[in-house]
Amino acid sequence: MTGPDPSSLLRDLADGTAPFALIARDGATVEVLTGDVVDVDLLADIPLTDAAGVAREILALVPYRQVRERGFVCHDDAAPLRCLVIDERVSLPRAEAVASLPAAPIALAGAGFDIADEEYADIVRRVIAEEIGRGEGANFVIRRDFVAGVDADPRIAALTWFRALLEHEKGAYWTFAVVTDGHIAVGASPEAHVSAKDGIVTMNPISGTFRHPAGGATADTLAEFLRSRKETEELFMVVDEELKMMSAVCSDGGRITGPHLKEMSRLTHTEYMLRGRSDLDPRDILRETMFAPTVTGSPMQNACTVIARHESTPRGYYSGVAALFTPNGATEGPTHDLDAPILIRTAYLVDGRLRVPVGATLVRHSDPYGEVGETHGKAAGVLGAIGAIPRDAAPAAPAAADPDAPVAPRRPLGEDPAIAELLASRNDRLAPFWMNPQDPDGSGPFAGRTALVVDAEDRFTTMLAHQLRHLGLDTRIVHWSEVTDAEIDAADLVVSGPGPGDPRDDSPRMSAMRRVVSRRLYSRSPLLAVCLSHQILADQLGIDLEPLAQPHQGLQKSVHLFGEDASIGFYNTFTARVAPGTTQRGIFLESITVSAEPTGASLPVPQGRIDLPAEVAADPETGDVYAMRGRDFASVQGHLESILSRDGMRTLERLIAHAL
Repeated sequence: MTGPDPSSLLRDLADGTAPFALIARDGATVEVLTGDVVDVDLLADIPLTDAAGVAREILALVPYRQVRERGFVCHDDAAPLRCLVIDERVSLPRAEAVASLPAAPIALAGAGFDIADEEYADIVRRVIAEEIGRGEGANFVIRRDFVAGVDADPRIAALTWFRALLEHEKGAYWTFAVVTDGHIAVGASPEAHVSAKDGIVTMNPISGTFRHPAGGATADTLAEFLRSRKETEELFMVVDEELKMMSAVCSDGGRITGPHLKEMSRLTHTEYMLRGRSDLDPRDILRETMFAPTVTGSPMQNACTVIARHESTPRGYYSGVAALFTPNGATEGPTHDLDAPILIRTAYLVDGRLRVPVGATLVRHSDPYGEVGETHGKAAGVLGAIGAIPRDAAPAAPAAADPDAPVAPRRPLGEDPAIAELLASRNDRLAPFWMNPQDPDGSGPFAGRTALVVDAEDRFTTMLAHQLRHLGLDTRIVHWSEVTDAEIDAADLVVSGPGPGDPRDDSPRMSAMRRVVSRRLYSRSPLLAVCLSHQILADQLGIDLEPLAQPHQGLQKSVHLFGEDASIGFYNTFTARVAPGTTQRGIFLESITVSAEPTGASLPVPQGRIDLPAEVAADPETGDVYAMRGRDFASVQGHLESILSRDGMRTLERLIAHAL
């Protein structure tokens, strides 16, 4: 029995009006998906079953605006959550599909970026100074769009670009074309955001962008890139952010493997793989992981706020996902597997206008013009692949001793011994906890105790909670706006969590976190304060708070904490500061009344003064306070849960033991 004729099938798609999708993801075939389109409001509305309850396959285009489901802000352009309800699937041999697709170049008119280079460089400077420099987060992705006019049949353009990507782009996770009424998306995404198969969830954080020099990349030019501190820390930060998501959806928190190289035609990236177990509905997994920090920033909620401040137009589908839900035949647990690449390196065609959105990850030591160049490189990667601009020539091969001998294929750069050694050396800096198999069994040193983690809008708390469970604590996370006095009082240990922003301001969030810290201090109940909450605790103990001259966002430091050296990851813009050489601090708290928002009650406190002597671990030269401990409390400025905290678990256990 022979399969469908590729030429006839693809010609019908070009000449027709029905929606379709083409996906190449296994290197050998092109999947042709056809069916009807349904637009829905929420991820939960994605119709995974028909009216009779029969599972069906769905390809969903999830726009960036769906972050509203998590309470995050965005410029809302009403881009639909578009579902192709698949009623027919055909697999074509890749080579035959390529030969059957149109190849004539599609001309562009009036091409250029919507934001000028100098204007984009100014945005980079503002984000570094006004957002990262004021404690709003560690990194943020701000986009600009390459735009052009297209005077060609939209379906022919989509098929032409899809063919060009198949022929000229390598290393893509998905190469795809999705054609629906009034909207076309064609791309070669290098990055799987999240997948779920047989109960295993996988995420694939990719960061660091090496733009190949003219003639192609070499081991020497790549090695220089891999030694870049900025590029290395950028990848570590996005791994941390995606581990927050993994810890929220996976019972075992997520294990990292890598780093690896993602080699494409014009760009090379570095990447890790994260894997864990989950029995959640794939739609819930998708909701809890919206969206990749590689295209938004961290912490995620504040990143969305920063994006809304510095991007003047909506994102559409850029940084969203294409999510393929496939029935897996299960009778228990999730009935569908999920495969969801990020919608980047994608060209959109609507009403005769081509749009290629690209962004750069801005960190504390970003160079504005370097980030401008990164957006040019990413746009050129798409435009060159689809044939809209000249493609780079491959590097010339050295002359062969025997010109008649067969030419050996070029070895991937990741297999070069020096490159492999450079990549592997990165893990020497990282926490072994996240590289080992994990599944907390409740038998840790603090078994039988309860912990309440108060979330101040940084989901590092999910990683903290996972580690607390490993230490035996029965742990819950409660958002700052929902935590009650009864919950604060009932837990054996309260962990007052990290978050963005200036700890000195009077926002409802900061006031609520002060209430949590004060209530535990005055009741002499065990408290661990982390990062932002460490600063709030220091402020309440009469220690000065100051902004750092250079933010410590994604910075690894070796510090001395109460008799032991520890390698710890820091994500802070503000610091508590004492006189250099201070190790003890006598603190006397005056009696106060602490607002108990949002309950409206107030916290009864003792009359007179409370003696709270604190032991301080501070930098001997600057006086920056790295940790404190006293009767029933301990605090730490660093993030012990971060992959950057090589000694995080040991230090966390020590501080909790003291507080308890």
